[in-house]
Amino acid sequence: MGSSRADERPRESGSPSFTIGPIRQHNVDGARTGLPKSETPKVQDIVQELRAQGNPKFLKGMARFAITTGTSFGVSVPTVRSIAKKIGKNHGLALDLWSTGYHDARLLATMIDDPLEVSEGQMEIWARDFDSWDVVDQCCGNVFCKTPFAVKKSLEWSGRGEEFVKRAGFSLMAYLAVHDKKAPNKTFLAFLPVISREASDERSFVRKAVNWALRQIGKRNLALNNSAISTAKEIGQLESKAARWIARDALRELTSKAVLEKMRSDSE
Repeated sequence: MGSSRADERPRESGSPSFTIGPIRQHNVDGARTGLPKSETPKVQDIVQELRAQGNPKFLKGMARFAITTGTSFGVSVPTVRSIAKKIGKNHGLALDLWSTGYHDARLLATMIDDPLEVSEGQMEIWARDFDSWDVVDQCCGNVFCKTPFAVKKSLEWSGRGEEFVKRAGFSLMAYLAVHDKKAPNKTFLAFLPVISREASDERSFVRKAVNWALRQIGKRNLALNNSAISTAKEIGQLESKAARWIARDALRELTSKAVLEKMRSDSE
């Protein structure tokens, strides 16, 4: 996953200054979650569990990685994934968890949502709520990249002005390059002019995501590697500190012996 640096938002002492909205109960298939069928996960119970699993020391670690901690309990990602595994896929519950506004609950929401039930409208609503790069990347990697709208939103969001929405556009490109094994090269070739166009954005969260997308596209296969290298060289000619960094870093990896040998081996 790409990483970023930025000023952290200070965490207020005590509980966040908002309350959990109306709670709906959602049935979960006990066979999928390991829970008895009589049990229905409730948002307030899940939030209490997340709060109990929080660790102040982990919050400090999150801040060092420029993760927004203002509404976080400090739950580790592996712990959130463990809770998600117990719950199983549940679209309605994911919507309710997201609506609490808690950082950890939103991470959990991305892990239990069902991509087949996610609408384009929901993607826009959640994107407007993005306030931390880790939520952006978890959301794109866990659910958004698996929806039918992933390519469309990649292209749309990469041109948006909001920092985290724009990051999401390039995060989607990176995840699609890694996980969508059936996508044709033309899908990723269409991303390259967008990457070049936005390479001069100096904001850390954006430029690192632009770089990440370019590198992942260039590692997909030899043909795309050549195209990504050409794009990186073009970017390197731009009068922009961010663009020159993106180009140098991408070229270092995409022309490395290890990357080229792996792609040659994969193509045999």
